[in-house]
Amino acid sequence: MESILSLDGIIALLTLTLMEIILGIDNIIFISIITGKLPQHLQAKARTSGLLLALIFRILLLLTIKWIIGLTTPIMTLPWTNNHSFELSIKDLILFAGGLFLIAKSIHEMHVKLEGTEESPHASTQHHSLYAVLGQIIVIDLIFSFDSILTAVGLSNELLIMILAVIISMLVMLSFSGRISAFINTRPTIQILALTFLVLIGFMLLIESLHQHMDKGYIYFAMGFGLLVELINSRLREKSHSPIKLKSHKIITDNENSSS
Repeated sequence: MESILSLDGIIALLTLTLMEIILGIDNIIFISIITGKLPQHLQAKARTSGLLLALIFRILLLLTIKWIIGLTTPIMTLPWTNNHSFELSIKDLILFAGGLFLIAKSIHEMHVKLEGTEESPHASTQHHSLYAVLGQIIVIDLIFSFDSILTAVGLSNELLIMILAVIISMLVMLSFSGRISAFINTRPTIQILALTFLVLIGFMLLIESLHQHMDKGYIYFAMGFGLLVELINSRLREKSHSPIKLKSHKIITDNENSSS
């Protein structure tokens, strides 16, 4: 407890909390898009359940941190280049599978929205049940939680600080998840932008599984810049909105002039 109340402990807690919130953005985006398929009265329940599951997963992973670190131990060595070999671990397999899942799911959602193959509301209620949506959320929660915990371990050695940071960040995300979901699901262009962002995150997971580090800050900067451009475009579209001018009046007038 003394380590938490110290200046170093407070700084570590604030840093970890901020990092967990930033790393949780992609989780919220995925949950918002997936739960948007549910009937309105089930969406809030699914979002809350999904984020609470993410909280439980991250705390359990922190409590088994030695086991998690053990997953980074190579299970086999593969030939890679002439001078180097590739040490494959369970962590690499999880990140690779998670990246493929995220890319495939995001591209499928974009296809549905662009091609207009979305089911009717009645069919959507049948095919996209609460349990089916929660199943997808559990898969992505496990992937993002695994990646988040490994990052947190690199920033602090205090288990209690890491758990507190996860709890605080999740409470913050719970308080804003409804607004973020409404913002995304009521704007089709923002939905596509969010899905392309998830595709980038999926590629990043694939790259990390191949032991090629990629700074996530570049992806978040690109997402923020794209969002800013889209908000400006939305504002311009609102200002330029004007009644449609009919051309029939000019045609009638020309006919009248010719007849006269």
